[in-house]
Amino acid sequence: MPTVAPLIIFKLSIFIIVTLQPPPALSLTPCRTSCGSIAINYPFGIDDGCGAPQFRSMLNCSTDLFFLTPSGGYKVQHIDYDKKTMTIYDPAMSTCSILQPHHDFIMTDIQSVTIPPTPDTVFALLNCSIDSPVLNHYKNLCFDFSGHSCDELYGACNAFRVFHLLTNSSPPCCFTGYDTVKFMRMNILDCTHYTTVINTDNLRGIGPLDWVYGIKLSFTVPETGCERCSQSGGTCGYDTETEVMTCLCSSSTNYTRECAGGSFTAGDHRAAILRGHSSM
Repeated sequence: MPTVAPLIIFKLSIFIIVTLQPPPALSLTPCRTSCGSIAINYPFGIDDGCGAPQFRSMLNCSTDLFFLTPSGGYKVQHIDYDKKTMTIYDPAMSTCSILQPHHDFIMTDIQSVTIPPTPDTVFALLNCSIDSPVLNHYKNLCFDFSGHSCDELYGACNAFRVFHLLTNSSPPCCFTGYDTVKFMRMNILDCTHYTTVINTDNLRGIGPLDWVYGIKLSFTVPETGCERCSQSGGTCGYDTETEVMTCLCSSSTNYTRECAGGSFTAGDHRAAILRGHSSM
Protein backbone atom coordinates (compact mmCIF):
# COMPACT_ATOMS: atom_id res chain seq x y z
CA MET A 1 0.00 0.00 0.00
CA PRO A 2 1.65 3.29 -1.09
CA THR A 3 2.36 5.77 1.68
CA VAL A 4 0.70 9.20 1.61
CA ALA A 5 3.56 10.93 3.46
CA PRO A 6 5.43 12.07 0.30
CA LEU A 7 2.22 13.59 -1.12
CA ILE A 8 1.52 15.47 2.12
CA ILE A 9 5.11 16.74 2.28
CA PHE A 10 4.88 17.90 -1.38
CA LYS A 11 1.66 19.87 -0.79
CA LEU A 12 3.07 21.39 2.38
CA SER A 13 6.20 22.50 0.50
CA ILE A 14 4.09 24.15 -2.20
CA PHE A 15 2.02 25.95 0.45
CA ILE A 16 5.16 27.29 2.21
CA ILE A 17 6.77 28.46 -1.06
CA VAL A 18 3.61 30.28 -2.23
CA THR A 19 3.02 31.85 1.20
CA LEU A 20 6.56 33.18 1.57
CA GLN A 21 6.79 34.61 -1.95
CA PRO A 22 6.02 38.35 -2.24
CA PRO A 23 2.64 38.95 -3.90
CA PRO A 24 2.94 39.47 -7.65
CA ALA A 25 2.18 42.99 -8.89
CA LEU A 26 -0.66 41.87 -11.10
CA SER A 27 -2.98 44.61 -9.93
CA LEU A 28 -0.40 47.36 -10.37
CA THR A 29 0.20 49.49 -13.46
CA PRO A 30 3.11 51.83 -14.21
CA CYS A 31 0.70 54.77 -14.24
CA ARG A 32 0.79 57.21 -11.33
CA THR A 33 -2.67 58.39 -10.32
CA SER A 34 -1.74 61.67 -8.68
CA CYS A 35 0.86 64.42 -8.55
CA GLY A 36 0.86 66.19 -5.22
CA SER A 37 -2.79 66.85 -4.42
CA ILE A 38 -3.97 66.68 -8.04
CA ALA A 39 -5.55 63.45 -9.30
CA ILE A 40 -4.30 62.18 -12.66
CA ASN A 41 -7.15 60.46 -14.49
CA TYR A 42 -7.81 59.59 -18.13
CA PRO A 43 -7.21 61.23 -20.60
CA PHE A 44 -4.11 62.55 -18.81
CA GLY A 45 -0.99 60.69 -17.83
CA ILE A 46 2.34 61.67 -16.32
CA ASP A 47 4.07 58.43 -17.34
CA ASP A 48 4.67 57.56 -20.99
CA GLY A 49 2.05 55.11 -22.26
CA CYS A 50 -0.57 56.27 -19.76
CA GLY A 51 -3.73 58.21 -20.59
CA ALA A 52 -4.62 59.13 -24.18
CA PRO A 53 -1.87 59.57 -26.79
CA GLN A 54 -3.31 62.98 -27.79
CA PHE A 55 -2.11 64.30 -24.43
CA ARG A 56 1.28 62.62 -24.50
CA SER A 57 4.12 64.56 -22.81
CA MET A 58 1.85 67.49 -21.91
CA LEU A 59 2.21 67.02 -18.15
CA ASN A 60 5.29 66.80 -15.97
CA CYS A 61 5.29 65.89 -12.30
CA SER A 62 8.20 67.12 -10.21
CA THR A 63 7.31 68.63 -6.85
CA ASP A 64 4.25 70.13 -8.54
CA LEU A 65 2.31 69.33 -11.70
CA PHE A 66 3.18 71.40 -14.78
CA PHE A 67 1.52 71.75 -18.18
CA LEU A 68 4.23 71.91 -20.85
CA THR A 69 4.08 74.03 -24.00
CA PRO A 70 6.76 75.37 -26.36
CA SER A 71 6.78 78.63 -24.34
CA GLY A 72 7.40 77.01 -20.96
CA GLY A 73 5.98 75.09 -18.03
CA TYR A 74 2.76 76.32 -16.43
CA LYS A 75 1.80 75.21 -12.94
CA VAL A 76 -1.46 73.24 -12.87
CA GLN A 77 -3.71 74.58 -10.14
CA HIS A 78 -6.76 72.41 -10.67
CA ILE A 79 -8.26 69.78 -13.00
CA ASP A 80 -12.06 69.50 -13.07
CA TYR A 81 -12.85 66.16 -14.69
CA ASP A 82 -16.61 66.79 -14.59
CA LYS A 83 -16.43 70.16 -16.37
CA LYS A 84 -13.40 68.98 -18.38
CA THR A 85 -11.26 72.02 -17.57
CA MET A 86 -7.71 72.53 -16.37
CA THR A 87 -6.59 75.77 -14.70
CA ILE A 88 -2.93 76.71 -15.11
CA TYR A 89 -0.82 79.64 -13.97
CA ASP A 90 2.15 81.25 -15.67
CA PRO A 91 4.74 82.12 -12.99
CA ALA A 92 6.41 84.53 -15.44
CA MET A 93 3.19 86.40 -16.28
CA SER A 94 2.47 89.96 -15.21
CA THR A 95 -0.46 90.45 -12.85
CA CYS A 96 -2.07 93.35 -11.05
CA SER A 97 0.62 93.16 -8.36
CA ILE A 98 3.78 92.34 -10.32
CA LEU A 99 5.24 93.41 -13.67
CA GLN A 100 7.48 90.86 -15.36
CA PRO A 101 9.42 90.76 -18.66
CA HIS A 102 7.10 90.07 -21.54
CA HIS A 103 6.99 86.74 -23.33
CA ASP A 104 4.59 84.77 -25.52
CA PHE A 105 2.09 82.08 -24.61
CA ILE A 106 2.57 79.42 -27.28
CA MET A 107 0.81 76.09 -27.66
CA THR A 108 1.47 73.34 -30.19
CA ASP A 109 -1.07 72.75 -32.96
CA ILE A 110 -2.25 69.59 -31.18
CA GLN A 111 -2.68 71.45 -27.90
CA SER A 112 -4.61 74.24 -29.60
CA VAL A 113 -7.10 71.63 -30.82
CA THR A 114 -7.29 69.19 -27.91
CA ILE A 115 -6.98 71.53 -24.91
CA PRO A 116 -7.44 75.21 -25.93
CA PRO A 117 -8.13 78.11 -23.53
CA THR A 118 -11.82 78.50 -22.67
CA PRO A 119 -13.93 81.39 -24.02
CA ASP A 120 -14.06 82.92 -20.51
CA THR A 121 -10.26 83.29 -20.46
CA VAL A 122 -9.35 86.82 -21.56
CA PHE A 123 -5.87 87.96 -22.62
CA ALA A 124 -5.14 91.57 -21.70
CA LEU A 125 -2.45 93.02 -23.99
CA LEU A 126 -0.79 95.92 -22.18
CA ASN A 127 1.20 99.02 -23.13
CA CYS A 128 0.48 98.66 -26.83
CA SER A 129 1.86 100.97 -29.49
CA ILE A 130 -0.57 103.21 -31.38
CA ASP A 131 0.60 101.27 -34.44
CA SER A 132 -0.44 97.91 -33.00
CA PRO A 133 -2.49 95.88 -35.51
CA VAL A 134 -5.17 95.25 -32.84
CA LEU A 135 -5.72 99.00 -32.66
CA ASN A 136 -5.89 99.45 -36.42
CA HIS A 137 -6.66 96.78 -39.03
CA TYR A 138 -7.71 94.21 -36.41
CA LYS A 139 -9.34 96.45 -33.82
CA ASN A 140 -12.44 94.25 -33.99
CA LEU A 141 -10.41 91.65 -32.07
CA CYS A 142 -10.47 93.87 -28.96
CA PHE A 143 -13.45 94.09 -26.64
CA ASP A 144 -14.49 95.17 -23.17
CA PHE A 145 -15.54 92.32 -20.92
CA SER A 146 -18.10 92.44 -18.13
CA GLY A 147 -18.14 96.24 -18.29
CA HIS A 148 -14.40 96.64 -17.65
CA SER A 149 -12.00 98.87 -19.58
CA CYS A 150 -8.27 99.30 -20.09
CA ASP A 151 -8.25 102.57 -18.10
CA GLU A 152 -9.64 100.66 -15.11
CA LEU A 153 -6.83 98.11 -15.35
CA TYR A 154 -4.12 100.78 -15.50
CA GLY A 155 -5.68 102.79 -12.66
CA ALA A 156 -6.32 99.96 -10.19
CA CYS A 157 -3.13 97.90 -10.54
CA ASN A 158 0.11 99.09 -8.98
CA ALA A 159 2.12 96.99 -11.42
CA PHE A 160 0.59 98.68 -14.47
CA ARG A 161 0.68 102.27 -13.23
CA VAL A 162 4.28 102.48 -14.38
CA PHE A 163 3.02 102.66 -17.98
CA HIS A 164 0.95 105.71 -17.05
CA LEU A 165 3.89 107.33 -15.28
CA LEU A 166 6.19 106.87 -18.26
CA THR A 167 3.83 108.50 -20.75
CA ASN A 168 1.70 110.67 -18.45
CA SER A 169 -1.28 109.00 -20.06
CA SER A 170 -2.89 105.60 -20.29
CA PRO A 171 -1.29 103.71 -23.19
CA PRO A 172 -3.57 101.59 -25.35
CA CYS A 173 -4.38 98.06 -24.30
CA CYS A 174 -6.58 95.32 -25.69
CA PHE A 175 -8.80 92.67 -24.13
CA THR A 176 -8.89 89.78 -26.56
CA GLY A 177 -9.24 86.02 -26.90
CA TYR A 178 -6.73 83.21 -27.33
CA ASP A 179 -7.03 83.15 -31.12
CA THR A 180 -5.39 86.57 -31.30
CA VAL A 181 -2.22 85.54 -29.48
CA LYS A 182 -2.34 82.18 -31.22
CA PHE A 183 -1.76 83.75 -34.63
CA MET A 184 0.18 86.90 -33.64
CA ARG A 185 3.20 86.97 -31.33
CA MET A 186 3.76 89.83 -28.92
CA ASN A 187 6.32 91.53 -31.18
CA ILE A 188 3.77 91.55 -34.00
CA LEU A 189 1.02 92.77 -31.69
CA ASP A 190 3.42 95.54 -30.62
CA CYS A 191 2.40 95.31 -26.96
CA THR A 192 5.04 94.97 -24.25
CA HIS A 193 3.20 92.82 -21.68
CA TYR A 194 0.15 90.65 -21.20
CA THR A 195 -1.87 89.12 -18.41
CA THR A 196 -4.70 86.61 -18.46
CA VAL A 197 -7.92 86.55 -16.48
CA ILE A 198 -10.31 83.60 -16.05
CA ASN A 199 -13.99 83.23 -15.19
CA THR A 200 -14.60 86.61 -16.80
CA ASP A 201 -18.36 86.02 -17.09
CA ASN A 202 -18.54 86.38 -13.29
CA LEU A 203 -16.45 89.54 -12.94
CA ARG A 204 -19.04 92.25 -13.54
CA GLY A 205 -18.69 94.87 -10.80
CA ILE A 206 -15.47 93.29 -9.47
CA GLY A 207 -12.25 95.33 -9.66
CA PRO A 208 -8.94 94.13 -11.13
CA LEU A 209 -7.43 93.58 -7.66
CA ASP A 210 -9.93 90.76 -7.14
CA TRP A 211 -9.75 89.18 -10.57
CA VAL A 212 -8.55 85.58 -10.86
CA TYR A 213 -5.38 85.55 -12.96
CA GLY A 214 -4.46 82.43 -14.91
CA ILE A 215 -5.48 80.41 -17.96
CA LYS A 216 -8.33 77.91 -18.02
CA LEU A 217 -8.12 75.17 -20.63
CA SER A 218 -10.92 72.98 -21.96
CA PHE A 219 -10.28 69.37 -22.94
CA THR A 220 -12.29 66.55 -24.48
CA VAL A 221 -12.11 62.87 -23.55
CA PRO A 222 -11.45 60.62 -26.57
CA GLU A 223 -13.95 57.79 -27.09
CA THR A 224 -11.64 54.76 -27.12
CA GLY A 225 -13.52 52.21 -25.02
CA CYS A 226 -11.77 53.28 -21.83
CA GLU A 227 -14.82 52.56 -19.68
CA ARG A 228 -14.70 48.87 -20.57
CA CYS A 229 -11.04 48.72 -19.58
CA SER A 230 -11.67 50.48 -16.27
CA GLN A 231 -14.55 48.20 -15.39
CA SER A 232 -12.30 45.17 -15.87
CA GLY A 233 -9.82 46.59 -13.36
CA GLY A 234 -7.36 48.03 -15.86
CA THR A 235 -5.96 51.48 -16.58
CA CYS A 236 -6.37 53.12 -19.97
CA GLY A 237 -3.15 53.74 -21.85
CA TYR A 238 -1.52 53.33 -25.23
CA ASP A 239 1.32 51.56 -26.97
CA THR A 240 4.26 53.99 -26.95
CA GLU A 241 5.36 52.96 -30.46
CA THR A 242 2.04 52.75 -32.31
CA GLU A 243 -0.01 54.98 -29.94
CA VAL A 244 -2.84 52.44 -30.22
CA MET A 245 -5.08 52.26 -27.14
CA THR A 246 -4.26 49.44 -24.71
CA CYS A 247 -5.66 48.33 -21.36
CA LEU A 248 -2.87 48.27 -18.78
CA CYS A 249 -3.66 45.38 -16.44
CA SER A 250 -0.38 45.03 -14.55
CA SER A 251 3.18 46.22 -14.64
CA SER A 252 3.91 43.58 -17.30
CA THR A 253 0.57 42.61 -18.85
CA ASN A 254 -1.49 44.63 -21.32
CA TYR A 255 -4.58 43.80 -23.34
CA THR A 256 -6.34 45.46 -26.21
CA ARG A 257 -9.66 46.34 -24.58
CA GLU A 258 -9.99 44.81 -21.09
CA CYS A 259 -8.09 42.78 -18.54
CA ALA A 260 -8.48 39.03 -19.03
CA GLY A 261 -10.87 37.62 -16.46
CA GLY A 262 -11.19 40.99 -14.77
CA SER A 263 -8.82 42.27 -12.12
CA PHE A 264 -7.82 40.36 -9.00
CA THR A 265 -5.58 41.09 -6.06
CA ALA A 266 -2.38 39.32 -5.11
CA GLY A 267 -4.29 37.42 -2.37
CA ASP A 268 -6.78 36.11 -4.94
CA HIS A 269 -3.87 35.05 -7.12
CA ARG A 270 -2.26 33.10 -4.24
CA ALA A 271 -5.56 31.37 -3.47
CA ALA A 272 -5.95 30.36 -7.11
CA ILE A 273 -2.48 28.74 -7.07
CA LEU A 274 -3.28 26.79 -3.92
CA ARG A 275 -6.57 25.57 -5.37
CA GLY A 276 -4.74 24.41 -8.46
CA HIS A 277 -2.19 22.41 -6.45
CA SER A 278 -4.77 20.96 -4.08
CA SER A 279 -6.49 19.26 -6.97
CA MET A 280 -3.33 17.38 -7.93
